[in-house]
Amino acid sequence: MTAAVRSGADGFLARYDALRDLLPGDPRERAAAAEAFRRTGLPGASAGRREEAWKYTGLRPLADASFAQSVSPTSAHSQIRARLPQIEVPRIVFIDGMFSRELSIVPPAVHFARFAGRAEFGSIARPDGQPLVALNTMLAEDGAILEVPAGADAGLLILVSAATDRAAFHPRHVVRLAPGARLTLLDLAFGDGSYLHNPVFEVTVAADAALTHVRLQNESTSAFHLATLYAEIDERGTYDSFVLNLGSRIARTEAHARLTGENGITHLNGAQLLNGMQHADFTTVVRHQAPYCASRQTVKNVLAGRSHGVFQGRIEVARHAQKTDGYQMNQALLLSPDAEIDTKPELEIFADDVKCSHGATVGELDADQLFYLRSRGISDAEARSILVRAFLAEALDAVSNETVREVLDQAVEGWWEKQAA
Repeated sequence: MTAAVRSGADGFLARYDALRDLLPGDPRERAAAAEAFRRTGLPGASAGRREEAWKYTGLRPLADASFAQSVSPTSAHSQIRARLPQIEVPRIVFIDGMFSRELSIVPPAVHFARFAGRAEFGSIARPDGQPLVALNTMLAEDGAILEVPAGADAGLLILVSAATDRAAFHPRHVVRLAPGARLTLLDLAFGDGSYLHNPVFEVTVAADAALTHVRLQNESTSAFHLATLYAEIDERGTYDSFVLNLGSRIARTEAHARLTGENGITHLNGAQLLNGMQHADFTTVVRHQAPYCASRQTVKNVLAGRSHGVFQGRIEVARHAQKTDGYQMNQALLLSPDAEIDTKPELEIFADDVKCSHGATVGELDADQLFYLRSRGISDAEARSILVRAFLAEALDAVSNETVREVLDQAVEGWWEKQAA
């Protein structure tokens, strides 16, 4: 499918009008999403429209951008292959939002289907209330549908989204774990040039199942990465998520987790390392709708140059969700006087027997610690690197899989080397 995409919301709507008869899935859901997007447009793109959920992040630069949507040339495959982790595990690769059979190794322990062939929008995502989910529902062409059968341990699977210049794509991914199933999903996003990557994930974790979902967002610093995730966790289920945001001109990671069964657990942890004029927004909503559930959110920000970090975290506890244990912490390390952090933690609690807390800290590198390290013969750059790594350690330690942790460590090392160059 090829078509020109004009700038702004009108351009996306024009693309939908051109492709509506070719897109997979229920056309009624597409039409409803298009109508919702027509009403709202891109959040923060209009000076006259104010949306509380987007008060710190405006998409005016995206509204002014234009893209050309096309299937990636085969010549890009060799470049993308060179950037894949050298790990002998199954992987599913998408280029500009379309499945690449050539670069993929389909997992034997996971039932894999393409959204292009089995278009399922699911029932969790809310296109009527989320403009970017509406945009995705309107234009999604492909994505991964991953299902792990009951009792199976599927090990490690890599999901790759690679992009080329001027693309705009909206993958629709579904991950379902049956009772007792286990999966570790390493989700990588990278590309070159200016493009839009607007994925939507729907995750369901059944009773006694466990999903570890690690996302490394290392897009081009000219790109836009706007990801929305919905997760539902049943009794004794675990959804353990970690996001490392390194790239993009504007990035937003938005996660909605709903604990629906007793003794469910969710972790929505992350780290954001930004420089230059980068802007990254980490927004979460955790809904405790069953008793004896626990949630943890620890987000670290390292901000250099004139970068801007955002953390918005909300914990909601229903009246019957007694014995809830919720924790939320956002910390920022400012490496420049021009860097900025906005943080907005929220608690909405209707139960009376809970343990919930939140906190936020903002600071800079400790001058005494820098002096101590330099007095031991360590260079200024290396001393700063040591202190930044120490600051990030608590967040990265949440990733227990050694193979995945090594990938993240290499990405952090690459980011730091760019700053020192």
